[in-house]
Amino acid sequence: MTALRVLIVDDHIAVTEGLTSLLRKHGIEIAAVASSGEEAVRKFDECLPDVVVLDVQFETESAGLQAATEILSRHPQAAIVFYSQFDQDELIHRAYSLGGMGFVTKEKPAQVLVEAIRKVASGQPHFLPEISERLALLSTRGDPSPQAKLDEREMRVFKMIARNMTNRQIVEEMKLSAKTISLITQSIKSKLNAHNNGDLILLAFKYKVLEP
Repeated sequence: MTALRVLIVDDHIAVTEGLTSLLRKHGIEIAAVASSGEEAVRKFDECLPDVVVLDVQFETESAGLQAATEILSRHPQAAIVFYSQFDQDELIHRAYSLGGMGFVTKEKPAQVLVEAIRKVASGQPHFLPEISERLALLSTRGDPSPQAKLDEREMRVFKMIARNMTNRQIVEEMKLSAKTISLITQSIKSKLNAHNNGDLILLAFKYKVLEP
């Protein structure tokens, strides 16, 4: 029986070394290791692993999600298990919406990750009961967070507004016209049901948008 081949993506060498040792003990082959989103996409193309174990947040807060998006756009059948120390609703929802087949937090016992890898390799999604329950609730009530409602460009502008940056500063940072920034800001307020910048700042704190 051929061993499962896994691509590990994480920017902490202690994590990748630990996972490499752990998975090999369970008869799982490490096809490659990557420490950046760009490297993850390239190595997936090169080795076509059975499963990707992908940290949600590394380099930047959305690097893992961006890498997953790129991999799935090239290889729609890619099996991705998101592996993260964070388990906020918006991250779980975004990972699932992108096409992730599993989500395991780093605090879980090693066997949980091994089970998830084997399950998704067989074509079956694997979400722990507590994660599945939260996904069901989000599906029922909708996810009201900025992370779920805004696209990437809108999120960038939203964070700048939340940091009290002026329109001129945002224009310079984004290298867009004042009119375009104004339209983006209007779209942000409409999507978040906010009336002014003060409302946006409160939402940023509520949903921990500016947390490292």
